[in-house]
Amino acid sequence: TVDKHSIEVMNCFSVPHNESEDEVAVDMEFAKNMYELHKRVSPTEVIIGWYATGFDITEHSVLIHEYYSREASNPIHLTVDTALQSGKMNIRAYLSAQMGVPGKTVGVMFTPLTVKYVYYDTERIGVDLLQRTREAPSRSKGLTSDLSQVAGAAARVQDMLTTVLAYIEDVLAGKVAADNSVGRFLTDLVNKVPTISPEDFENMLNSNINDLLMVTY
Repeated sequence: TVDKHSIEVMNCFSVPHNESEDEVAVDMEFAKNMYELHKRVSPTEVIIGWYATGFDITEHSVLIHEYYSREASNPIHLTVDTALQSGKMNIRAYLSAQMGVPGKTVGVMFTPLTVKYVYYDTERIGVDLLQRTREAPSRSKGLTSDLSQVAGAAARVQDMLTTVLAYIEDVLAGKVAADNSVGRFLTDLVNKVPTISPEDFENMLNSNINDLLMVTY
């Protein structure tokens, strides 16, 4: 979806292709059929470009980009470094521009764009679980219980509060220069905390517990 100067990538699908040193063949009929099926499910979404796995832009990228130039006025080329050649799974986006002398050989230059990762809270749970597999000897990790997830979230919040309090104490002691943007952010964060009396909070908690017990038993 396109909103002013931002483009949000919501979905994607892979297209079969074959590459050799001299040429690249893409199954355009497959891409067309997949897009028609996709429009039945998400009629408001349109093609804004294409993606490829890899770290660099190759000569074949220019050929594939020419095809998608007929599907979108100014297609975006997205690269995903699945081989971790840069040490992490980098995701980069590019726009193409023609370059060269008029009437002569014309080349294509890919200009990088700013990429921002956005995720929903439910997606963050899955990403955190995948991250924990890096430290496991078997490279696998079982799903945790709801109580363990709540305890882990509470521990992370406590660690963040400890970091914030240490920063505030250092600013008050003159050890660290004050940052106005951080101060405004913390003020806005404090103002968002709901004000509720301990009695009302206890009544609300007990009510939720009773509802949970009723559903359980």
